[in-house]
Amino acid sequence: MSKLQTKALDGKHPDQMNTNKERYGSYHGPGYASPLDAMKGPREKLMYVLCVLTPSESRHPNYLATVDVDPESPCYCKVIHRLSMPYLDDELYRSGWNTSSISFGDTSKERNCLILPCLKSGRVYVVDTGSDPCAPSLCKIIGTREIIKKANLGFLTSSRDLGNGEVIISAAGDAFGKGKGGLLVVDSETWEVKGTWESPEDGPIEIFDFWFQPRHNVLITTEGGQPKFFVNTFDPDNLRKGRYGHQINVWDLTTHHLLQSLNMSEDSAPREIRFLHNPNSAHGFVACALESAIHHFYKTEDGCWAADKVIQIPNKKVLGWIYPEMPGFLYDLLISMDDRFLYLSNWAHGDIRQYDITNPYCPKLVGQVFVGNSLRKGGPVTVLEDLELDCQPDPFVIQGKKVQGGAHMLQLSLDGHRLYVTTSLYTPWDRQFYPDLIRDGSVMLQLDVDTEKGGLCVNPEFLVDFGHEPFGPARAKEMRYPGGDCTSEIWE
Repeated sequence: MSKLQTKALDGKHPDQMNTNKERYGSYHGPGYASPLDAMKGPREKLMYVLCVLTPSESRHPNYLATVDVDPESPCYCKVIHRLSMPYLDDELYRSGWNTSSISFGDTSKERNCLILPCLKSGRVYVVDTGSDPCAPSLCKIIGTREIIKKANLGFLTSSRDLGNGEVIISAAGDAFGKGKGGLLVVDSETWEVKGTWESPEDGPIEIFDFWFQPRHNVLITTEGGQPKFFVNTFDPDNLRKGRYGHQINVWDLTTHHLLQSLNMSEDSAPREIRFLHNPNSAHGFVACALESAIHHFYKTEDGCWAADKVIQIPNKKVLGWIYPEMPGFLYDLLISMDDRFLYLSNWAHGDIRQYDITNPYCPKLVGQVFVGNSLRKGGPVTVLEDLELDCQPDPFVIQGKKVQGGAHMLQLSLDGHRLYVTTSLYTPWDRQFYPDLIRDGSVMLQLDVDTEKGGLCVNPEFLVDFGHEPFGPARAKEMRYPGGDCTSEIWE
């Protein structure tokens, strides 16, 4: 075993030893035939979780944790393997697969590699999850120099498989942190950098996240702002100066040309974007972090695209914070496989919300729960005016552990019954807003979901505490299932 890996040696569930092909029966290619077929898939048993260590506290690299989430396993809620990266200070942030349900039916393809773009270092790690799902191993490093030489991109965020033998990775800016980002194209077999995706006359452009819908021949990107203005801390002095993004951009999936730019609002900072899972749908949602709003985008009868604000989280008027008003910092959203519910996380306010989006033009709030926040009673912040709550939330404690940070990354079980959440955002922002999170580490929680009427409640039996990791307190970020999940699957 590599010195970069640690592994639990006892009590593994027998099913966890099977490869993807063995676990899912006769092989029909990666993923599922449709979103509704995915909902009938096997219950999640393993979770791959990105973990970041604070440079000042630990001189150990970031790592990929394999977490046992099978309630029948003796290792339930435990980290059973850790794959450390070979370099320091990468800031693992997002992850994506080498293939997905877009290639269902192609038996030559297998979901066996997890791509880990690095926000700070600009590297890309490719991890082999197919040889041993319980103990992933590093199989390729795409170096920063190669990416800068061939694409002049840095500050890497999201990655997705296009289904044509290429993986694209969004870059928020160039190597110097300017808002000259783009989509990095990588060959999913050789892992060679091929250049940028967008047509030369339309780039470079700010890009934070993206999603595409093949049947409508469209790819839509978000603008999260220029990295040099958000990579260290959040500074209110950067507001109203055009330094944070305010648009989503619509691209032709075939020609790679920019078709439209849709304005959200000044300093809205649109980040996470999702189409509905139904491959015929021309509807989706985008989370605007600083505006604390969700916008619904859709294709109009004349073939153009439009967007309307459909959810607004009110700011809180406060004392003891860096600004007189506290936005929610709405940093993640996902949509259930049946396109019925949307889930979002407010990292500063600390709550997770569930909306019924049966009518995408008019979402209805049906569930809400607080899991740590800046507004907690007894904390440094005093709320002066709150349009939603009568009093500040209590500190969130589970199994004796006081949870630090606020709800950030979300992952939903395929059947929609279990919602997983982690509580770290990004090292400099964690340090700025939740200094105790740096000291104590973050957690992974699981919420039970009422899929009939709507509703959320924390499962008191589930807690993965990253505060007592072998290399020091760690902060957990994005989560992935080996067989695909609600934030990775796209259908053609």
